[in-house]
Amino acid sequence: MAKMRNTPEEFHRPLRRILVSVLVLGLLGIFFLWRIDSPRVERFRAALIDRFVPSFHWAMAPVTWGLEVVQDFQSYSRLYEQNQQLREELRQMKAWKEAALQLEQKNARLLDLNHVRLDPKLTHVTGVVLADSGSPFRQSVLLNVGARDGIKDGWATMDGIGLVGRIAGVGHQTSRVILLTDSNSRIPVVIQPSGQQSILSGDNSDLPPLEFIENPDAVRPGDRVVSSGDGGVFPAGLLVGAVVLGTDKRLRVALAADYQRLEFLRVLRSNTLTAITDPGALLVMPPLQGPPAPPAAAAAADAGSNG
Repeated sequence: MAKMRNTPEEFHRPLRRILVSVLVLGLLGIFFLWRIDSPRVERFRAALIDRFVPSFHWAMAPVTWGLEVVQDFQSYSRLYEQNQQLREELRQMKAWKEAALQLEQKNARLLDLNHVRLDPKLTHVTGVVLADSGSPFRQSVLLNVGARDGIKDGWATMDGIGLVGRIAGVGHQTSRVILLTDSNSRIPVVIQPSGQQSILSGDNSDLPPLEFIENPDAVRPGDRVVSSGDGGVFPAGLLVGAVVLGTDKRLRVALAADYQRLEFLRVLRSNTLTAITDPGALLVMPPLQGPPAPPAAAAAADAGSNG
């Protein structure tokens, strides 16, 4: 199909060529105008600048906006860096706060140790828990006090509130504490206010049971449990815990000591027991006597003595 004459394309091409030619000529004219070194042309250039340049604010608006965008981006970058620094400082402050809280808790426990009311005759040595060797078969902790501090086997240990265990193994600088929850631990206790005697037997659980209670019906959950002092190993009256009813329907003891946070322990210096050097002397046999005389022989003896 032949092209129709007088179509828009036939007018666009010549017009485009004319516009490009005018633009090229204008640019060449401006180039030569700015390159001609003449006083008259210089005055013309100055007048032209004074006439048109002040009214070119609209042409500088995009450039100004672009500069503002760049400045805003730089300011945002600085704010982002400052925000990251503040976040890092905040994390450090939280860590310092946690450390301060831990120190405050340690200080509070030490104050609790210093304010526990015990027998004035009892003295103590405070030690720091170095390690916890708790396992399904053994419950014990290691203290940083030992023979150099006068520690001896069998002495009772307490935290800020309740009885924790006893010394079982003393080294020169350290000592081991068998906890009340250990299966090898057996201590005599008194249940108050009923006054029932019992044995607190460790079974590697958090709630050791009470055994050999004289009258279990006289014991109620919530009753106070303290050491009885029988056997002379532990001093009497040390707080152990409170009676609870276990899931197995046995009477158990909720220990007063905080076994989850054993950091400082007080080792109580007990009175030195008299050493047994002669076990046989504990059993004294009465003197042997002959069999009694018959009544007849006794009467004859009396008659002979009277004669």
